[in-house]
Amino acid sequence: QVQLVESGGGLVQAGGSLRLSCAASGRTFSGFVMEWFRQAPGKERERVAAISWSGGNTYYGDSVKGRFTISRDGAKNTVYLQMNSLKPEDTAIYYCACAVSAGTIAIGPRSWGQGTQVTVSS
Repeated sequence: QVQLVESGGGLVQAGGSLRLSCAASGRTFSGFVMEWFRQAPGKERERVAAISWSGGNTYYGDSVKGRFTISRDGAKNTVYLQMNSLKPEDTAIYYCACAVSAGTIAIGPRSWGQGTQVTVSS
């Protein structure tokens, strides 16, 4: 059974940085895509970034390109989301997810973490 545990959220001022972590366990993740989504109050869940487990392919949503970087540490089974130049509109609950994939495209059902709150003050 896949388990995804996020950490690293918190309160930061606009322009600041945070690094989110997602510890993955329960299976081997070869052939999987690891993803970060976010959901702000009253808004739909948005796919923020994704990385193939091989690390060879990445995806970024338009709203975070150039500011966020996704990476993963295979030895630690951990995925990271480095968030720089944060804006108040980045405020949301951030979720880690994974699925069987073709590159960075999920082609199977997703497993989800519990989420971590990120709040950016102006």
